[in-house]
Amino acid sequence: MISRMSSLFLRTLRDDPADAEVPSHKLLVRAGYVRRVAPGIYSWLPLGKMVLDNVARVVKEEMDRFGAQEVHFPALLPREFYEATGRWTEYGENLFRLKDRRGNDYLLGPTHEEMFTLLVKGEYSSYKDLPVNLYQIQTKYRDEARPRAGILRGREFVMKDSYSFDLDDEGLKRSYELHREAYIRIFTRLGMDYRIVSAMSGAMGGSASEEFLAPAPTGEDTFVQCGNCDYAANTEAFEGRPGTEIDASAEPAAQVYETPDTPTIESLVTLFRGFEGFEQTTAANTLKNVVVKLRHPGKKDPEILVVGVPGDREVDLKRLEAAVSPAEIELFEAEDFAKHPALVRGYIGPQALAEAGYTYQVDPLVVPGSSWITGANEPGRHAAHVVYGRDFTPSGTIGAAEVRAGDPCPRCGSPVSIDRGIEIGHIFQLGRKYADAFGLDVLGPDGKPVRVTMGSYGIGVSRAVAAVAEQRHDALGLVWPREIAPADVHLVATGKDDAVYEAAARIAADLDAAGLRVLFDDRRSASPGVKFKDAELIGVPTIVVVGKGLADGVIEVKDRATGERRDVPLAELVATLAG
Repeated sequence: MISRMSSLFLRTLRDDPADAEVPSHKLLVRAGYVRRVAPGIYSWLPLGKMVLDNVARVVKEEMDRFGAQEVHFPALLPREFYEATGRWTEYGENLFRLKDRRGNDYLLGPTHEEMFTLLVKGEYSSYKDLPVNLYQIQTKYRDEARPRAGILRGREFVMKDSYSFDLDDEGLKRSYELHREAYIRIFTRLGMDYRIVSAMSGAMGGSASEEFLAPAPTGEDTFVQCGNCDYAANTEAFEGRPGTEIDASAEPAAQVYETPDTPTIESLVTLFRGFEGFEQTTAANTLKNVVVKLRHPGKKDPEILVVGVPGDREVDLKRLEAAVSPAEIELFEAEDFAKHPALVRGYIGPQALAEAGYTYQVDPLVVPGSSWITGANEPGRHAAHVVYGRDFTPSGTIGAAEVRAGDPCPRCGSPVSIDRGIEIGHIFQLGRKYADAFGLDVLGPDGKPVRVTMGSYGIGVSRAVAAVAEQRHDALGLVWPREIAPADVHLVATGKDDAVYEAAARIAADLDAAGLRVLFDDRRSASPGVKFKDAELIGVPTIVVVGKGLADGVIEVKDRATGERRDVPLAELVATLAG
């Protein structure tokens, strides 16, 4: 295939778009791959569509390889199916809802578990039909509150979602492993650096869950990994290493201190260091109590939750929200404190929360027997020697404290490191949540009904384009891996000599005949400098320049990734590039 830039629908830009913050967004717009339509909504131009299709092709080939079968569902779906699973309300404001002319409720599909389940229920009835793995590559819709980073986090995106249907849990595990192995092959072929980490299922439901993350400084996900063992987890799923229970039998009785004007942990620590016996106090000796509101799907009034974490740590709201999913978290504002005088802002302690009717949970870092400096539930006063198990007892534990580099690995105890990544894939062992909702049964070998068990597996196809761009670029532009690049060779004809353009056209035809995809810059109006900048910006793996060297029978070949240049005899060019 030859794409001629003289007629290609393409316009490159020299300046970054004003709203772009991350490299992939800047470069995909500047290189003419995508264009913004509205927040979180993008059009794909010819070069971008080529890359998007190439990613989808790799995904399709590897899914087909292990026996999965492709289907395609509508994006416009009736409310009733999502009502049956509770997700009409669970998805909250992230769901695009609309009505038809008769007033019937519809939605734009964010995922299609319901549809896959109903399809299998309608077509299969015997254990002999299972296992079956079905998938689709289709546009999804989610009303993101803060669409950002171009196509990394959009309201409309292309996704591969697949679902396995098995007779029992052992079958589910086999299907899960088939998908896991396929994902490894997919992301390897896409030329990505990736990590497989433990994750939480969230509103999707299910048990076993792993994410495939592409490490990148711009990633929205934070993950931990141990350098001593193979433990890796999204911070939301980080288990933490439970501390050892402390013997508090010798701890003095709780004592209240006057602590005016201590709005921060730092000011509280400074004040306490002036008290006898507290000279070595640090933020880690204080217990910070944070109040949030939980908005549960389908419930009008929020639940108030107070969370206790060591004072030297912040509450990780993303981690906390994952722990309380499908509820959503809202901050406790000044007007909320005014309505709840028992919660004294800046001076909340756990000592009387249960009696006041509030749910109080602590991070696992707060262990039984530990003694704390914390609020006394009175303005301008804090209490010391407040002991877990003696002076307060939380209703439970919840992973809420920020995870830090150096925290102990929950598996082996060695220090963990922390990195950022982009979620490019997620696999779940869903179990029977959706099969239960729709009564998906088949007749077992004994003729009795057996409830089918399911798995769910997603890959962000359009997000993978951006993730590759985040990992594969330099100061000059994009650097695509050959598997998904819009072309194998970017052929540049320079100068004004007709002989150069005629030779370049013959080279393009020969490369095409050899099975190589060619992006041919045959523009007469563009200067050599503009052409070279465009070639580097667009990021095709191999750049071939037909210019002054033609008179000597040589052609310049540049490796876009390494910058290495070499002269290749014209007679050997096609064989060299096709080899």
